Amino acid sequence: MKRALVTGGSGGIGCAISRRLAADGYHVYIHANQGIAAAQQLAVEICAAGGSAEALQFDVTDSAAVHAVLTPLVENDPIQILVNNAGIHDDAVFPGMRPDQWHKVIDVSVHGFFNVTQPLMMPMIRSRWGRIVNVSSVAALTGNRGQTNYSAAKGAINAATKSLSLEIASRGITVNAVAPGIIDTTMSETAFDAKTIANMVPMKRAGTPTEVADLVSFLVSNQATYITGQIISINGGMI
Repeated sequence: MKRALVTGGSGGIGCAISRRLAADGYHVYIHANQGIAAAQQLAVEICAAGGSAEALQFDVTDSAAVHAVLTPLVENDPIQILVNNAGIHDDAVFPGMRPDQWHKVIDVSVHGFFNVTQPLMMPMIRSRWGRIVNVSSVAALTGNRGQTNYSAAKGAINAATKSLSLEIASRGITVNAVAPGIIDTTMSETAFDAKTIANMVPMKRAGTPTEVADLVSFLVSNQATYITGQIISINGGMI
């Protein structure tokens, strides 16, 4: 049974991805930091439904903590599927943005990407099969007022996706990013009302976490063997 790690697995999109990968037959490590109770409950629900899952807790910005948890897990067998979903936003117009708002958003998305992905690389490379999917955002492609920090963080992830894909394509490992638009989660429901969504999205609705999970499921499958280095939008036609 191949093993998958979903960072930020207790949130709306992460939860849907974890459920889908478990349904696809993978053993899923559901990562959380502050949301560990939700991750543990999700693991229980997945196992009760016949899947295989367990929760992991660490702060993606703490390199030592990440290594302490992940290194023992790949000592004998690789984690071959990684979904870098952990991310935060702390919005403010740039002239009024505090340094901590800039640094913590960059820290989770960009440094978190390095801290989690890098220790998994050599075991994955030695297995000569792997799938890395990075969760980006439409904000990285179009920009968004009040989200210069978030757009910068996700834009960096897009660039890293393309560069890493070139380095490891010959090893049977694909690296792609998915860039959701407005998705119906707790995070978005406070930011966009129905009228705003109808004005912004040609499909006149928000996407669902399950629709994002379906895309991730395809990208980690053997059907997507020849797809790598791509930033795939899922936004109802916004761009």
